[in-house]
Amino acid sequence: MPALIEAMERHGHLDLAPEIRDKLLAMSAATIDRALVRIREELGHKRRRHPAHSLRRSVPIRTSGDWNDPAPGFVEADLVAHSGPSARGSFIQTLVLTDIATGWTECAPLIVREQTLLSTVLTELRKRLPFALLGLDTDNDTVFMNETLKAYCEAANIVFTRCRPYRKNDQAFVEQKNGAVVRRMVGYRRFEGLEAAELLAELYRSARLFVNFFQPSFKLIAKQRDGARVRKKYSAPTTPHQRLAEDARTPDAVRHHLQEIYAALDPVALLRDIRVAQERLAALADTQPIAHPAAASQPIDLFLASLRTAWKGGAMRPTDRPIVNAKRGRRRPDPLIRATPDLRKWFEAEPWRTGSELLCRLQVEYPGAYPNKLLRTLQRRLKSWRSEQANALLFAPTEKMPPGPEVTTTQ
Repeated sequence: MPALIEAMERHGHLDLAPEIRDKLLAMSAATIDRALVRIREELGHKRRRHPAHSLRRSVPIRTSGDWNDPAPGFVEADLVAHSGPSARGSFIQTLVLTDIATGWTECAPLIVREQTLLSTVLTELRKRLPFALLGLDTDNDTVFMNETLKAYCEAANIVFTRCRPYRKNDQAFVEQKNGAVVRRMVGYRRFEGLEAAELLAELYRSARLFVNFFQPSFKLIAKQRDGARVRKKYSAPTTPHQRLAEDARTPDAVRHHLQEIYAALDPVALLRDIRVAQERLAALADTQPIAHPAAASQPIDLFLASLRTAWKGGAMRPTDRPIVNAKRGRRRPDPLIRATPDLRKWFEAEPWRTGSELLCRLQVEYPGAYPNKLLRTLQRRLKSWRSEQANALLFAPTEKMPPGPEVTTTQ
């Protein structure tokens, strides 16, 4: 604005009163936009509003310090992507729900990121929860921040909140389960398609019982800041089932039902089912045949016996095995393939010859076919041949020596 007004005044296009000129130069960009709103609307230009931004502002923010000992049923939700090394294309994501009061965790696979599918999966997870879903706290991902999920929560009387943008500590409960449950169970391979989703659902059916009934965890009770030091107090390690049973707000019917489920569970059988599902997932992701196809029918006593020595092999989860990448082959044809038999014969006859000498002989035998720029390729070929020859000399089987003459000694 200052440069434009000064230039127009210099050429006689503009003659402003001093007070108007001062007000024009003092206007900010936002003030100019507000002054031109009516004119732009008359010209047919409407202000563009991003629906996600306005909807996000309508969802209240809840931080990690705002929970204040909620009743069982207020959960944090997050998505874990199974994209592998590349985020391109379509891949499966895991929806994770973690209860704030008890740590109860439920997981389910999503074939695609779609808000209607998310609502459907959330309905199925609500059937598995041992308590009513009272509150849903998510991040600012668009798969959560949409009218579909907001209307779903309003219809089901679920309190819908969100964390602050780029503040993962606001969702510390579910973020911890993302690593301790999903990543530890599934790993970091890429999974896509219906078959992988079915295997993940099978894995989570066993994992939810093992995690919620047999895996204890600490829970932060209080923390006190002393200068730069923060002192934290934790409860004794307790499983989500035990926390739910000890909570006075849990109905007796729910408490007795969970105790019946707990009494019927076999942790070794659950662990076996988890290992079988992990083996099939790893084989599917690596496109390899399953190493132990009979593991699904393996008796409990044999599986239990294998656990006695499992610690010697390190990590036993099949999804923790390193991903073996195929060795990269040649990216262009071998320029010496036609002369390789002659080069090999010359090398075996005179192994001391250098690459330059063999290249000169090659140029004499094949005029114009092998330029000087192939010297480095020929030198690498000679290096590998000399290594093979050295290994053959060092590690070749030695002939058995005939026994020597007997030596008698006299004392």
